[in-house]
Amino acid sequence: MATEKKSAIEKKNSHLHHDDQHEVSVEQKLVALYTLQQIDSQIDKIRIIRGELPLEVQDLEDEVVGLETRIEKFENEAVEFNNSLNEKKSAIKDCKNLIAKYEEQHKNVRNNREYDSLSKEIEFQNLEIQLCEKRIREYTGSLEEVEAQIATSKARLTERSSDLDIKRAELQSIIEETEKDEQELMTKSKKSQEMIEDRLVLAYSRIRKNARNGLAVVQIERDACGGCFNKIPPQHQLDIRVHKKVIVCDYCGRILVDQEIAERYS
Repeated sequence: MATEKKSAIEKKNSHLHHDDQHEVSVEQKLVALYTLQQIDSQIDKIRIIRGELPLEVQDLEDEVVGLETRIEKFENEAVEFNNSLNEKKSAIKDCKNLIAKYEEQHKNVRNNREYDSLSKEIEFQNLEIQLCEKRIREYTGSLEEVEAQIATSKARLTERSSDLDIKRAELQSIIEETEKDEQELMTKSKKSQEMIEDRLVLAYSRIRKNARNGLAVVQIERDACGGCFNKIPPQHQLDIRVHKKVIVCDYCGRILVDQEIAERYS
């Protein structure tokens, strides 16, 4: 039992010694951070080339789907109006048949009561015809409006579908030209991140998200921050040059490196 415990301790110490040998220095972390920034800036440039195209394509796709839905809705309304028109036309035909029937019966009435009753039926059927004709005019007007909307929407759909095809082709062309380079840069970016502990990567990502042009790591230029251009105190410049700790700009929060670190970027 004691032997097993001793073996476990020796194994643990061996791992610790192994980790110490591979511990990344602050200087190496700064080189990795600067390298990461340069790689990510190249990725940004590739994405800038694409510009607003992905959003334009998405907007056009949404508009095309909206137009297709609108046309389908109008076409369903047109079918309903046509069905209603056919119903009213059929109803008029039925009314006219009844009127003809009642007028024929008029010839054979036996008394005034029958005559009045048939006359009322004929009058009622005529009123029904007038009502149906009114509805037919209404449905016809509504149908014409819907058909005009369908025509306008279909013309718009054709136009926007053409625009979408052009934008998709443009985007696909740019993606094909840049995808390989972007993937290679993404791989390099991940490799650089492996040299940096998670907290620094998170800090870098946070600064980069909020910084102008996505610059989280900048070089000192003429004794000033390469991001916000504010002067850096001499003591801070000395601390940056000795590479013993990660120094950030007091004004903008960007990580600062000197020319020596920048020159090690490859």
